[in-house]
This record gives sequence, structure tokens and C-alpha cells, in this order.
Amino acid sequence: MIRTADRASMLAAPGFSLSRGMRAALGRAALMLRLAAERRALARLDASRLADLGIDPEAARAEAARPFWDAPAGRA
Repeated sequence: MIRTADRASMLAAPGFSLSRGMRAALGRAALMLRLAAERRALARLDASRLADLGIDPEAARAEAARPFWDAPAGRA
């Protein structure tokens, strides 16, 4: 397994570069992973915590049920 610091130094090594398309694909994959984690966390919140955040429980359930690839417009 490659540690994060090793990965970062590998990516910064002279002569190593990613194409624009590869950087875009990796960025999109990272966004999908963040969305999946955020939606799992949202699904675990109880009604009182959702109320503290000003989120309707039904809206929270609908958002948590969205697939990980379904990113909201403008989300990067």
C-alpha cells in the first residue's frame, strides 16, 4: 500500500505529469467519494440534529438516497 505522503511525492516528482483529462477524472472521482460520505453522514442524523441545521427530514432522506454520481449543479 502506498502512503499518502509517498503518493504526493510521486506526483510531484520531476517528469511526472497527469494529462488534463486524467486530472479532471481524478477530481470527479474525488467529488463522488465526498458526496457518498456526506450523504451517508446525512442519513445518520436524527430529526433534532436536522432541525438544528434547518433541514427538513424528508429533504434529507431524498438527498441521502441520491446516487453518488448525481452531483448537484455547481458542486465541485
